[in-house]
Amino acid sequence: MSKTVTLSMPVMTDEEIAAVASVLRSGKLAQGPRVEDFEQRFASYVGTKYAIATNSGTSALHTALLAHGIGKGDEVITTPFSFIATANSILCCAAKPVFVDIDEKTFDIHPDLIEEKITPNTKAVLPVHLYGGPCEMAPIMEICRKHGLALIEDAAQALGAEYYGKKVGSFGTGCFSFYATKNITTGEGGMVTTNDKRIAETARMIRDHGQSARYIHQIIGYNYRMTEIAAAIGLCQLDKLEQSNVVRISNAAYLTSKLSGIRGIKTPEVKARVKHVFHQYTIRVTKNFTVTRDKLKQQLEENGIFAAVYYPLPIHKQPLYERIGYDAFLPISETISEEVLSLPVHPNLTEEDLVRIGQSMQSISKSRITR
Repeated sequence: MSKTVTLSMPVMTDEEIAAVASVLRSGKLAQGPRVEDFEQRFASYVGTKYAIATNSGTSALHTALLAHGIGKGDEVITTPFSFIATANSILCCAAKPVFVDIDEKTFDIHPDLIEEKITPNTKAVLPVHLYGGPCEMAPIMEICRKHGLALIEDAAQALGAEYYGKKVGSFGTGCFSFYATKNITTGEGGMVTTNDKRIAETARMIRDHGQSARYIHQIIGYNYRMTEIAAAIGLCQLDKLEQSNVVRISNAAYLTSKLSGIRGIKTPEVKARVKHVFHQYTIRVTKNFTVTRDKLKQQLEENGIFAAVYYPLPIHKQPLYERIGYDAFLPISETISEEVLSLPVHPNLTEEDLVRIGQSMQSISKSRITR
């Protein structure tokens, strides 16, 4: 039987193992020199003055929002089509997520729909660079400038992505995740990036119990610190990121070449002057395809190819959000959630794996299986 084609697989080598062993031998396990080194190199890579390491992407979002003073009664405009941490981080500040529908081609928040949702309580816009593709940042930045709003980028899935030659996470306050499936991983981990010294200083206090100096607590903070072990892995991973993203982009191009002619399948669209780093390769399975999206997923898995739905239910339709009073109709997000399917695109795929994915998709598209 052919090997399983996994949906994701971290790129780990002896280098990461040696780095972790070095930390363990040092006896310095909590936030220390490796975290500081990781922060400096990460800021340099993204193109910001400051980077603040955290223990997860979610804590990075929460920290960024709090650093911008988001609190009770405030509103933050964001997308309903993302992992729930995006919106929950706003709730954790006692603020209100305000959802704006998405662009069906990019899956990202639609800039043309943002301004109509701005109220006197709006304090920030939080776009998500979903699947590794940058949002349309120029109009979003202009809206934030015009209305005096903070711009907080959820770049958890898009490390290395670029919009007109500028990396995501450098347009406003950036938030990144190093979860196991991301383009680089530390197991768990996150990063806040900014060019604003005040935001950076506040974020550093928030992630460390509100301390400005040891045992001097200026504000309410949290234990969001990154470990030296995570930072050591992150330093190794960061060295491999550019090449890893090149492979992701190449894999995505191959899949598009094999899938773009299949009736009922819409392959990812990449706009000009944008660098998409394909954290996920996400197709749309429309009603014109041979089988439903869920049956396609099942058929692929029977062929040893694992796929996943990110995300099957928009945030505003989640039980939590319905329970607290959300009842908006956001038609594009609701339609897209019924059609999206992410296929393997990670750097560990072999040429044989890619061929199998293409051939399986072609075969299923020609089958007579009923929907």
